[in-house]
Amino acid sequence: MLTLFGVVTVIFFLFNILPGDPAQMMLGQNGDSEQLAIVKKKYGFDKSKSIQYLYYLNDLSPLSFHSNSKTDYTFLKKNKYAAITLFKIGNTTTVIKWPYLRESFAKQGKKVSSILFETLPNTFVLALSAIVIALSIGLILGVISALYKDSFLDKLIQILSTLGMSVPSFFSAILFAWFFGYVLHNYTHLEMTGSLFELDDFGEKVNVKWKNLILPALVLGIRPLAVVIQLMRNSLLEVFNQDYIRTARAKGLNEFQIIRKHAMKNALNPVVTAISGWFASMLAGAVFVEYVFGWNGLGKEIVNALNTLDLPIIMGAVLVIALLFIIINIVVDIIYVWLDPKVKLE
Repeated sequence: MLTLFGVVTVIFFLFNILPGDPAQMMLGQNGDSEQLAIVKKKYGFDKSKSIQYLYYLNDLSPLSFHSNSKTDYTFLKKNKYAAITLFKIGNTTTVIKWPYLRESFAKQGKKVSSILFETLPNTFVLALSAIVIALSIGLILGVISALYKDSFLDKLIQILSTLGMSVPSFFSAILFAWFFGYVLHNYTHLEMTGSLFELDDFGEKVNVKWKNLILPALVLGIRPLAVVIQLMRNSLLEVFNQDYIRTARAKGLNEFQIIRKHAMKNALNPVVTAISGWFASMLAGAVFVEYVFGWNGLGKEIVNALNTLDLPIIMGAVLVIALLFIIINIVVDIIYVWLDPKVKLE
């Protein structure tokens, strides 16, 4: 909760010191002074920054306080908050509600939460697919690299993994889109751009295009794949030097049995740590990949919001990403207990 509070505070003051009038951004260049005054009153932009900050906290808080006056920003409107009233004291109503991320500047009347929840599943599918690719291939190559340490195969895998960590995502995305989606299109039948859900030629039916997931998932999985290879190799080599591994070999177990029954589980701790961070980062950092491939996800929505200075979407996206980081870190702490019996939850 303290982390979220810190994020809320930072993003509010960060985006509210930007030059420009939020009311003017909402109305565009055609808004007159009367319209500007109405919008400022409606969204609380006519108040001081400290009051606006309190309004923002009140919007985000599940337990919030609202005025019974229709002229006040915090007036409890049904189309604004889905709230359960707890009690009323004087002119103030206390309610429990879902966090309110406000409305988009560019898409007037549309809630930021609706926009984010429309795009977040696409990004989640993309990030999950990339992680599955990174884990399934990275663990195998990491084990092979550890078993054949210092061989030609080991050195080749290390070179490829180093290259994978070095190449920026936007460059990989452009390269893959051009090569597999354009040069080899007749063989791969893959498109340079496309999203998971697309309208048909008549604009009536929404079709699921799973093939559009292949290229962006591969590109997004390259860097975590390289990290998994390195971590799995180094972790296994360290585990191989433990006494219980030497005991297992002395009992006559082959290398496959040793890895599967003894070494693998203990070697996974650093991999889990890295993958948890990468998965959370993918939800935030798929911006370039989604934009290059035209994938309608959270990253592409953030880029569009930055281009139009749609501050509520940007701020809402940062908050959602921060919340996902926190949830994933908690889940990883719980997984540690299963992986390592020495770790205990207090």
